[in-house]
Amino acid sequence: MTHPPADPPADPPVHHTVDGPQDAPPLILGPSLGTSLSLWDPQLPALARQYRVIRWDLPGHGGTPTDVLAAAPTPTTTVPELAGLVLGLADSLGIGRFAYAGVSLGGAVGAWLAAHHPERIASLALICSSARFGEPAAWHERAALVREAGLGPVADTTAGRWFTPAFAGSPQATALVDAVRRTVAPAGYAACCDALAAYDLRAELPRITAPTLVVAGRSDPATPPAHARELADGIPDASLVELSGAAHLAGVERPAPVLAALLGHLAAHPADASGPPAADVPATDAPASDDRSRHAAGTAVRRAVLGDAHVDRSIARTSALTEVFQDFITRYAWGEIWTRPGLSRQTRSCITLTALVAGGHHDELAMHLRAALRNGLTPQEIQEVLLQTAVYCGVPAANTAFALADRIIAAHLDDPAPYPAPHPAEGTEK
Repeated sequence: MTHPPADPPADPPVHHTVDGPQDAPPLILGPSLGTSLSLWDPQLPALARQYRVIRWDLPGHGGTPTDVLAAAPTPTTTVPELAGLVLGLADSLGIGRFAYAGVSLGGAVGAWLAAHHPERIASLALICSSARFGEPAAWHERAALVREAGLGPVADTTAGRWFTPAFAGSPQATALVDAVRRTVAPAGYAACCDALAAYDLRAELPRITAPTLVVAGRSDPATPPAHARELADGIPDASLVELSGAAHLAGVERPAPVLAALLGHLAAHPADASGPPAADVPATDAPASDDRSRHAAGTAVRRAVLGDAHVDRSIARTSALTEVFQDFITRYAWGEIWTRPGLSRQTRSCITLTALVAGGHHDELAMHLRAALRNGLTPQEIQEVLLQTAVYCGVPAANTAFALADRIIAAHLDDPAPYPAPHPAEGTEK
């Protein structure tokens, strides 16, 4: 929710960018230690179509100077102080209530805000984050090392913490690791290590009332899935998504599944783009309940699961006869079922694949095989699903499904783009 500030605001102290329509619902994105706001580049184009996206840099990272912190011989900070910078940024932009998503330390900032300023947080997404980032001594040791020797020793081991071995040598991974040396100030990095050392929100997780999504990388050594489960168990009604083939920076390594999960969460818990100031806004938002809201939520999830190219083609081919069905399927299947928080997107893909094999709906199966890959299922997991169908749906049905999946997965492995375009002969226009 955006409202005009009462007085002309001073320039916010943190470096930030704003993308998307001015009157769209505001979404603030927080970065991880050692990264900048560019961490969200893979998701930005899709998010900025529907939201006013504000990205910010940590002190001493990207474009934010270390001296935004309180003057001291040795700069230091805490998560509450970082959260204060975010609230100051929101106030300067006239934003009262907003959706928030953050990675690691950026997620901790959002969780603290949700616990201590629930009137400001419309929904929350915690990506590869934690309620407590391990023993404080390890963070104090890293801070001391960086203050004494600079970021070189830390940067040398960063790839192993951020990425799986298969992705660590990719151009995206190399660029982010190189940026640690080029764009991060040792004093700012060390101060943020102090914040991580002091952070422990475990006892306060039940205070979070905002609808919450937790995303974990199954291969994350920095915040292992157990940390994500602790968040999901401690925050009332939180949803949990675990991504295979992803380490700490899951949004870089698996951009499409992270985007799909985030879009689905935001669509299921919409916040108005305009309204009264933050103090007058209730602490919780109701899920979409009217036809218009369900259609908007369904469209967002449909695009996240099936891809923009497929949905755009489907809309372009809508006729006077099929228009009513397109509206029905968007509101009902995508806006009511796929947006529900009770099952993960991957689980819904497994169920859908099984049903389509059983029914012999091969065009729909082709479409949802691609969707399953977008949702984060691995080829090995799809293989297991189809093998299960051989027992319960029949060997001939599974044989056809395996042949179709073999062709689709091979094409995906040759070109694992986030938004693969369906073959024109495969997939019905839903």
